[in-house]
Amino acid sequence: MRSITAMDRLTAAEVFVSIASRGSLTGAADALGMSRPMVSRYLAEMEQWAGARLLHRTTRRVSLTPAGEEALARCQRLLEVATSMPATSAAGEDVPRGLLRIASSQSLAQEVLATAVADYLRRWPQVAIDLHIDARAVNLVEDRIDLAIRITDDIDPNLIARRLGQCESVVCASPAWVAAHGMPQRAEDLAIHNCLTYSYFGKSLWEFDHAGQRIAVPVGGNLSANETHVLLAAALQGAGIVQQPQYSVAPLIAQGRLVVLLPDYRPRAMGVHGIYTSRRQMSTALRTLIDFLAEWFARPDWWISGEPLSG
Repeated sequence: MRSITAMDRLTAAEVFVSIASRGSLTGAADALGMSRPMVSRYLAEMEQWAGARLLHRTTRRVSLTPAGEEALARCQRLLEVATSMPATSAAGEDVPRGLLRIASSQSLAQEVLATAVADYLRRWPQVAIDLHIDARAVNLVEDRIDLAIRITDDIDPNLIARRLGQCESVVCASPAWVAAHGMPQRAEDLAIHNCLTYSYFGKSLWEFDHAGQRIAVPVGGNLSANETHVLLAAALQGAGIVQQPQYSVAPLIAQGRLVVLLPDYRPRAMGVHGIYTSRRQMSTALRTLIDFLAEWFARPDWWISGEPLSG
């Protein structure tokens, strides 16, 4: 485990005092505006700092060990000293600066975030961004990720998320596939077609809104992958039907390389979320980036067209 800085120690002390006063890590997380994993991390750092176990844990509450009683008194004194110091502000203190580690899927990073991040960095050149590309949901605490951008509606309740926008999807195939296999007329027809599926979402069930009703269709095929770009490349080669984010396929549809299927059936839209670990321990760079991305995704053209595509 890395060594912790003086500011980390102050935060760890605040977290430990909050855990002790509320009797639970979850209560401390709620009170401090942190994720549950972040509170656990600070507690672990406190115990490393103290060189002893500080809490007895049960399924319902935590209580202090003898070492914890001693550490609590010291943390309270430390926080009293810290809060008694006059606040000072240096010129330029609020200018965003420093390194941000951002996690995203390949398609979202390549098609959307690369442009958005470049725009942000032109505005705030003292910030550096390290993009971590992974189709899986990374562990923000273990991987030291400041912000994960995910297209999902399944948010871990232990994490903090801000909805940035909404991502529409399109069901499509190559003209050669349509010529060989015909155009499905209803969403239910997908059950008899070769559908290329994404390993982490909708692998066996695609959901649609049609005439005010929600329809779920079981789908399957001879190819699945954990990266949507692979499925898109296969669909372009005539391998089958694919469901893709609208931002990925809009240019290909405009070029005639893909054909929209089932235009009267709207695939389930997903939220675009910025996921992070703490509201209170947020740098100026992270706060401004999240605000910038919220404005970016609010633009009706961020996925090229704000309206569902039609054939």
